[in-house]
Amino acid sequence: MQDFSYIKTKFNLQQVKDKKEALEKEVSGVIESRSANKSHIFADLSYFSNLYDLLEQLYKKIDSYEQSAQLVENETDAEMKAMAQQDVESLELEITELDKKITDIEIEHKFQDPDDLKSVIIEIRAGAGGDEAALFAADLFRMYSHYADRNKWSVEISESSISESGGYKEVVANIKGEGIYKKLKYESGVHRVQRIPSTESSGRIHTSTASVAILPEAKEVEIEIDPKELRIDVMRASGAGGQCVNKTDSAVRITHLPTGIVVSCQETKHQSQNKEKAMAHLRAKLYEKKKKEEDDKNNSMRSSQIGSMMRAEKIRTYNFPQSRVTDHRTKQSWFNLEELLNGDIEQMVTDINKMIMDIRLQEEYKS
Repeated sequence: MQDFSYIKTKFNLQQVKDKKEALEKEVSGVIESRSANKSHIFADLSYFSNLYDLLEQLYKKIDSYEQSAQLVENETDAEMKAMAQQDVESLELEITELDKKITDIEIEHKFQDPDDLKSVIIEIRAGAGGDEAALFAADLFRMYSHYADRNKWSVEISESSISESGGYKEVVANIKGEGIYKKLKYESGVHRVQRIPSTESSGRIHTSTASVAILPEAKEVEIEIDPKELRIDVMRASGAGGQCVNKTDSAVRITHLPTGIVVSCQETKHQSQNKEKAMAHLRAKLYEKKKKEEDDKNNSMRSSQIGSMMRAEKIRTYNFPQSRVTDHRTKQSWFNLEELLNGDIEQMVTDINKMIMDIRLQEEYKS
């Protein structure tokens, strides 16, 4: 029989309890003007409450295990000893499973990102492959849009450029809801598709790419922008012609002069709304730039392997002939490509997030 007493030294029960009580007091003291911070506080409280409850259960189980183990050793009746042995083995299994749950929670909290609860801005751009790449970009946008619908998140396009084939050369959208960045942050990177284009008469498989960027939404208090550092241009929105052409200067393009970052929006007929969306996009890009600079400066958990997970490199291949989707960072594959492209990506996203956290933990132990 295993000795599970080591688990008691793995976590500091009193420390967790004290943290939980401190957070409860903090929540009760939150005033209305700080309501925007409530979700983050409650998220931390929920984590510690769950961990505390699991730990409390674990300690009780260990005490029971130790008593049962002692009974087994002292039992002289063979039948009673066999029954007691079964009870101990069952308890061992329960403790092992509970220990795994606690470890999973610990890992998740260890790598918790302060942006995890935020809404996001998603940027998808066609890469190599011409019209086929644009069609693939449209497929990816549909996949994330349907996934958003399944989670009751709202999707608002702020900028798009449609190719002659009907795909997207580029599409930028706001996805609003709670906890979106946590779900989608590892979707950033180059996505590759292998399939036979509809225009291919010889049946040859083509390879095309599209890039995906997931940016956490940034508030004005997080990113201060000096209006003097902006160049704002207004123009007529482009369209398909006829009645679709906007006859007013509603499209907005904003250039951030210090960084050269350019964002634009022409999705509504109102200049003020387009400007607001463009500014939100600009804040997100500046926030991402600032975040990357801080990460590079800290240089924490930055092996080449982990770096490839966080930067815009090839992360996934969608192989249509084999109905297979493979994530190159985690070496995992899923064989339901059609369902995935229709937005059924919850399991894939969960698997990838967990695997990447496990890899990051292993990298930390090595260093």
